[in-house]
Amino acid sequence: MFRASRYSVPVTISTTVAPPNSTSDVAIVGGGIVGLATAMALARQYQLSVTVLEAEDRLARHQTGNNSGVIHSGLYYKPGSLKAKLCADGREAMYQFCAEHGVPHERCGKIVVATRESELPALAELERRGLANGLHPMRLTSEGIKEHEPNIAGIAGLFVEETGIVKYTAVAEGYGKVIREAGGQVLTGARVQRVHPSDGQLNLETAKGEIRAKHLVNCGGLESDRVARLCGIEPGVRIVPFRGEYYQLTKSSEHLVRHLVYPVPDPRFPFLGVHFTRMIGGGVEAGPNAVLAWSRKGYKRLSFNPRDAIEIATFGGTWRMARKYWKTGFGELYRSFSKRAFLKALQKLLPALTLADLQAGGAGVRAQAMEPNGTMLDDFRILESEKMVHVLNAPSPGATASISIGKYIAETAARSWNLAAQK
Repeated sequence: MFRASRYSVPVTISTTVAPPNSTSDVAIVGGGIVGLATAMALARQYQLSVTVLEAEDRLARHQTGNNSGVIHSGLYYKPGSLKAKLCADGREAMYQFCAEHGVPHERCGKIVVATRESELPALAELERRGLANGLHPMRLTSEGIKEHEPNIAGIAGLFVEETGIVKYTAVAEGYGKVIREAGGQVLTGARVQRVHPSDGQLNLETAKGEIRAKHLVNCGGLESDRVARLCGIEPGVRIVPFRGEYYQLTKSSEHLVRHLVYPVPDPRFPFLGVHFTRMIGGGVEAGPNAVLAWSRKGYKRLSFNPRDAIEIATFGGTWRMARKYWKTGFGELYRSFSKRAFLKALQKLLPALTLADLQAGGAGVRAQAMEPNGTMLDDFRILESEKMVHVLNAPSPGATASISIGKYIAETAARSWNLAAQK
């Protein structure tokens, strides 16, 4: 799922500069929510000295910082799968963290709506998965939908009470505070330029100078495949960026949506379709679409980066995906440039919506890992190598489950490096 917002707030975590000859136990490349959660787990559970290296001038600049803030329930995931378990554990851990650290949040619930008879089997499967994953989805008739959402149209639905909202930049700030309290370092403006072994350790040449570490965890998100190659590892996948664009309901139209409202998703894609998202800071977002971006920082429709574009155009997986889903891709692109087409998609859920109810919103870029055969990964991809762990895909519910994912990555690293957890 894309999670994009115009309400991105710079994370005000103070940064430090490592002494020239200091060596950390672990360098974490990437200051997004997964990298920070991993650093937090390594520092707290294994009592390791950690240094977080973020390329941008502030943390949570990309996927985390452009997140609409949904705390996912775990409704969509196959029962017994790693994603289902991490989401269930991570969801409750997120609520607990927010409560303990004073991060504003709300367990507001969401409705998944079927608008056509053909969607009813998929809705029933979601209900089955939800029950198996320990949720309490409540089946709704068309009348039941109206009781929760008077303006939403549908023939059946599910109300999922466990879903919530939060501002993930505030969560990231809380993670950073925990890392610092545990003695860790958080460096911004520290883009990793080269990694090479020396005397049994790793030397990381960064824009802030050389950092030495015994181990490395790559949580580079949009740059994770490139970071792996800097480390001499062939990741086997390519990050292909997809932009998700949103509109925002005008202030006078916000009353039209009370909860989070989602369609029944298309199982062919790792996206959840256009939906309505209430924001913890106020307002309602509407969207997103899913458009191939020609820049890994392509937040605008005409964003273009020559290096990124060449990599996308010369990657065989891009063309294999395009041949299979070209019709869907053109539809998404058309909706990107046509407000009326975007409105039409939203009206399937909210018929009373008009063009006047929509104003320009934000956009986010999803780091979609893709196989050479054109398959878009919808599961975790973690590579282990000597002294390193590379997180190449940490898909939705990455933010929701970040505490659990961070612990999982830390455990993977500890097993790979023969480390013992501290009691």
